[in-house]
Amino acid sequence: MFSLRPVRRFCVTTTAAAATSMSSQISKPKTLDEPALVKIKAERDPNKLFHLFKANAHNRLVIENRFAFEDTVSLLAGANRFDYIENLLEHQKILPQGRREGFIVRIIMLYGKVGMTEHALQTFYTMHLFGCTRTVKSFNAALKVLAQTLDLGAIQVFLDEVPRRFGISPDVFSLNIIIKAFCQMGIVDSAYLIMVEMEKVGIRPDVVTYTTLISAFYKNGRSEIANGLWNLMVHKGCLPNSATFNVRIQYLVNRRRAWKANSLVAKMQLLRINPDDVTFNLVIKGFYLSGYPEMARRVYSALCDKGYKPNRMIYQTLIHYDCAAEEFNLAFRMCKDSMEKKWFPSVDTICKLLEGLQKKAEFTKARIIMMLVQRRKPPYSADVLGVFQSIISEG
Repeated sequence: MFSLRPVRRFCVTTTAAAATSMSSQISKPKTLDEPALVKIKAERDPNKLFHLFKANAHNRLVIENRFAFEDTVSLLAGANRFDYIENLLEHQKILPQGRREGFIVRIIMLYGKVGMTEHALQTFYTMHLFGCTRTVKSFNAALKVLAQTLDLGAIQVFLDEVPRRFGISPDVFSLNIIIKAFCQMGIVDSAYLIMVEMEKVGIRPDVVTYTTLISAFYKNGRSEIANGLWNLMVHKGCLPNSATFNVRIQYLVNRRRAWKANSLVAKMQLLRINPDDVTFNLVIKGFYLSGYPEMARRVYSALCDKGYKPNRMIYQTLIHYDCAAEEFNLAFRMCKDSMEKKWFPSVDTICKLLEGLQKKAEFTKARIIMMLVQRRKPPYSADVLGVFQSIISEG
């Protein structure tokens, strides 16, 4: 099904020699006074972090903690120390944990997270050298990293060659990775055809498959196909979930069809599908955009009466649109409540609120917002605080 064309190859030579050279320069670590995980989490200096992590390459508490790996790799990437990342991860591969596919999948994903695609793919291709069995799990990890590049040619070559070369049969997770990548590239018709072809070889699409395609067709202004996919999904016995409903609600909100969007929430509850924070935020936003601010506030009040606790996203929506409607006293109450919960609206929204309160001569309320802003941790930059203060000073 896939056409082949010359593409950039994603293969690199093994870097074990480089890793060995660098590790030979590392002096033996001093005895650790604190638990390794505590020290790794607290260390912000890239050089010290590298040596600390390297010293604990055999420490099971470190090895089994994926957050320790993710945080370390992220910090080193932020410092542009990709050589350190390579050294640490290549070293891990030759240790006993390198024989576990789940661990190798972690290394593949870590390489992908920091844009080291070639290293991720090379890890997949050389798994057998570490005595690690290669299955569809590691295949999907490599495919996911490759899909992030949105390199259509490279993805096609990978799909054409790798399953046959290693005797791996793609599964529904593989299908969803490909379809998501194709939708991100804007080739939604090809994404749909992928689903059709995969189904012919026995891979049954799931709710994620349909939700991804429905969302893509809605975003491309082809609602008739998106609605048709919804009907096809239900016809084939695949029931929508909250994410699928949210996609349709988002489409209706964008079309200013707030009442229809709201009716879908009742349908979700009828199907015993619980609406989530995204659902409620979309419905509230939809009523604001459609010119029914009172209904938006009524939805929020009804949720609170039922014991629902709004999150940061819903507060941001309420404050933003109340400011846009120049309902600054309502926005103040929401903003104060949100900030006291350590949830701060966007800088632009806070500026609009302060300007509105000053305009309405609500100077005390403006000062209360400013006081809460100054208590924020981590604090706003001096420049941002200066902007807020300049608005207050105009009163």
